[in-house]
Amino acid sequence: MHKIILPILSMLLTFEVHAQYQATVNLKGDGYYLNPIFAGDYPDPSILRDGNDYYMVNSSFEYYPGLLIWHSTDLINWTPVTHALHKYVGSVWAPDLVKYQNKYYIYFPAGTTTYVVTADAITGPWSDPVDLKINYIDPGHFTDSAGNRYLYFNNGGYVPLSEDGLSVTGDFKQAYNGWKIPRDWSIECFCMEGPKITKRGDYYYLTVAEGGTAGPATSHMVISARSKSPFGPWENSPYNPIIRTKQSSEKWWSKGHGTLFQAVDGKWWMIFHGYEKDYYNMGRQTLLEPVAWTVDGWYKIPDGIKTDQPIKKPAKSTVKNSFALSDSFSGNTLKAQWQFFGSYDTSRFHVAGNSLTIHAKGNTLGESSPLLCIPSNHSYMAQVELTITGEAIGGLVLFYNSNMYSGILADKQNILANLRGWQFPTEKSVIQRHVYLRVKKMENTVDLYYSLNGQNWIKIENSLEVSGFNHNVLSGFMSLRLGLCAIGNGAVTFRNFVYTPL
Repeated sequence: MHKIILPILSMLLTFEVHAQYQATVNLKGDGYYLNPIFAGDYPDPSILRDGNDYYMVNSSFEYYPGLLIWHSTDLINWTPVTHALHKYVGSVWAPDLVKYQNKYYIYFPAGTTTYVVTADAITGPWSDPVDLKINYIDPGHFTDSAGNRYLYFNNGGYVPLSEDGLSVTGDFKQAYNGWKIPRDWSIECFCMEGPKITKRGDYYYLTVAEGGTAGPATSHMVISARSKSPFGPWENSPYNPIIRTKQSSEKWWSKGHGTLFQAVDGKWWMIFHGYEKDYYNMGRQTLLEPVAWTVDGWYKIPDGIKTDQPIKKPAKSTVKNSFALSDSFSGNTLKAQWQFFGSYDTSRFHVAGNSLTIHAKGNTLGESSPLLCIPSNHSYMAQVELTITGEAIGGLVLFYNSNMYSGILADKQNILANLRGWQFPTEKSVIQRHVYLRVKKMENTVDLYYSLNGQNWIKIENSLEVSGFNHNVLSGFMSLRLGLCAIGNGAVTFRNFVYTPL
């Protein structure tokens, strides 16, 4: 059993929208929610309704264990279930979570191929990934009227699958070429992606993204087409684009990658993602809007619905606790919020005695495969207690990728600053293998602190500005994450990680 597999059924953690927005929602009453439903880096949402339950999974990229599955009964409050991917296969993009004949599947691209993992129960155990040996991205699973299985891909084509869903059984066939974007619109690229098929009445509805995931605020969009066959020919919706950011003054940018689905009560919704204006470094956040059907059988977003305004909830919410990033490291497993960057080695760490020990790795922070979580607030404070063993360097860091990161660190004697990879002692000979570290992020300015006793904090002279830690600057589709690192030789023991929204 993996050390990091979650004791999920006993977990009471749930995830809600930004706390700082709740006052706005409450002005209209408890029957309303405000986007995002997942604050922070939760891109490419794939949603499965299974009876009265909803499950969701997102792109997990280089963060492992990957493919964290979430559960909800009301679409607003979400509880982590388990990670479905423990074997490292590369950067995991746009997955599709489906159920077929009482078995669960997640199809996802990674590296230069497409994989699938399976489970008999949503809680797992999930299989090791099976290579489908097809080099397209954004698989979208569907079945025809006879129950035969297929995958659509980003380029508008599809392949047939075996009955067990574990192999491709025929040639790729092109079926849909997208909706023509007006040339005078500011977009990143045509970049059709994220195909999802939904059946309603006599029609199959194909929902795709176009315009490019990032780039200008107005790039990404949701496009719809329909056909009486899942293989086409496809007729584009007269309401296209169904969702799009029209100008950069809007709160949510690059809205796209939508999935159309029907709720338990029969109403229809769309889940999608978008970047938040001025907080591009938080990554793509998960958004939710209702869908209305026209008399002639097309769907659209109802008039008057705005992504950044209160929206009537899909169902009465009964759970209101927040998903907590703070961690006392109790028990003997890592909690759901933690993922290593770029690798996954269960022998490298252990959780015991209310502490987490990570064996040091690499010569730089970028080589250390730090352990990261997803901040859900614009402003926050985080702190942790460290004990250094051997010649290791430990730290509390803000990490985008292996080439761009910053934070405050400590070796056995010194406090070190790391400013975009430039690392140096900033307070010399002030500790003896034990220290408390803190980062305080106010919007996009970060101050760094250390303490000898956890009570009296000393700010070092070095601070950071982190708005540029985002995909439009650095590429890679990552986000600015918060985490712990152990570099060099030896080990670092962490205690009492505390995350406080500000």
